[in-house]
Amino acid sequence: MQKKQTAPNAPARKPAQKKPPVQKRPTYSIEAVDNALQLLQLLRDGGTLRLKDAAEELGVAPSTAHRLLAMLVYRGFAVQDETRRYVPGPAMGVGPAGLSWTRLLRSLAQPHMELLSAQLNETVNLMVRVGTKVRFLATVEGNNVLRVGDRQGTVMPANKTSGGKAMLAELEPHMLEQLFRSNNAEIGGDTIPEDEYPKFLRELESIRGNGFAANFEGTEDGVSALGMALHNRHGLVVGALSVATPATRFRAVFDAGLVPALKECCRQLEIDIAANPAEPD
Repeated sequence: MQKKQTAPNAPARKPAQKKPPVQKRPTYSIEAVDNALQLLQLLRDGGTLRLKDAAEELGVAPSTAHRLLAMLVYRGFAVQDETRRYVPGPAMGVGPAGLSWTRLLRSLAQPHMELLSAQLNETVNLMVRVGTKVRFLATVEGNNVLRVGDRQGTVMPANKTSGGKAMLAELEPHMLEQLFRSNNAEIGGDTIPEDEYPKFLRELESIRGNGFAANFEGTEDGVSALGMALHNRHGLVVGALSVATPATRFRAVFDAGLVPALKECCRQLEIDIAANPAEPD
């Protein structure tokens, strides 16, 4: 006689737990306000936004998206970079650094930075540019008692840092104008005064000729640095490396071979960037 099969015993029923309330769309929502808030979320989470993409995300005409973005720019929540894309403005605070390619770049750069720091016994930084600012993605400190500390997560003006200037030096003149001499630059507080702008352009020209940029206590008293831009296999700038030292030690480090050491480090890292199928571009 075949044994009758029975269903396995069900687990004991647990007491019902109170679930958090589900956020519902307010019945009194104002469409224009909701659209503006969605744009803020897109800027926050993506770090950059094109007018066309903004219109598609909201399901509105480009002219409507442009008016909304113009208001965000006016209030300082967004600025346009040299490619006319919108990026988080000063009123939003520090923009996101969690983009996939920045994580990739940091992962690829870490071993090269450690080798260079060990070779020079100085602090090495990796940074990327977002509009007129640079964000430090990673730092490897040297072992000297007197050394430059960790800058990871710090945001600084691109035209003041060595790595930032190295990246800016590869932009076309009209892009620099958009960044530092436009209405957006004025709104974001990034304008370089008219009487200082020619000197700034001459410095960038010198950087292009030398292949590196220097910062002599431009961002912090007692700290000097030398930076070089990083490129992908298409020759486009994706970031920069810098070596920061106490100002009193910079000359000695420079004379001991700082430029060729940093140049070789960048060359090796660029090989890894080009070899990676998901390289930043």
